[in-house]
Amino acid sequence: MAKVKVPRKSTAIDMTAMCDVAFLLLTFFILSAKPKVQDPLHADIPASTTIAPLPETDFSSLLVAQGKVVFSVEGADIRMETLKGMADQYKISFTPEEIKQFASLDGYGFPISFLKQYLAMPSSERAKYAPTGVPVDTTDNNELYWWVKNARKADKLVHSKELRIAIKGDSKEEYPTIAKIIKTLQKQKVNKFGLITSLRTVTK
Repeated sequence: MAKVKVPRKSTAIDMTAMCDVAFLLLTFFILSAKPKVQDPLHADIPASTTIAPLPETDFSSLLVAQGKVVFSVEGADIRMETLKGMADQYKISFTPEEIKQFASLDGYGFPISFLKQYLAMPSSERAKYAPTGVPVDTTDNNELYWWVKNARKADKLVHSKELRIAIKGDSKEEYPTIAKIIKTLQKQKVNKFGLITSLRTVTK
């Protein structure tokens, strides 16, 4: 008696649901990712062997290169409050539109007297201006002191937290420039701050 063969049927898997999930995840990562911002000054930062992610809130960094300092603080709300504090300190009136423009800046590296002119420029025009540096000195002409102080006040006011500060310095930067920044921080009793470095391979 002949053996009856059962016809084989090809299996089909509906991948529609999996494709939907993949595209949802891809969209989420694209929208939530923070783009890498180009530093306004080139800094060949020193290397270390430890890894610690930079905070995305309650954080301020001071970029030091070529004897110049660029101030930046995370969060549009903190930037707006910081600028209001600087306006009171230097008796400068900023319009709501100018405050909004400042909130979109990743960093600022010019004297406060140039700020209104800088904010009036379109973004493409601002990119042509190389930072001259926020004035920092041991005398009364220390604008960096007030940027940091007002940023700390703003963070306490908005988030009720202590602002964390880090220095991102060029490895070839001369000591006097770094020393002035450290003195500026210590003048506000800020004795704990971080150093931003690149990653170095551990030698065996």
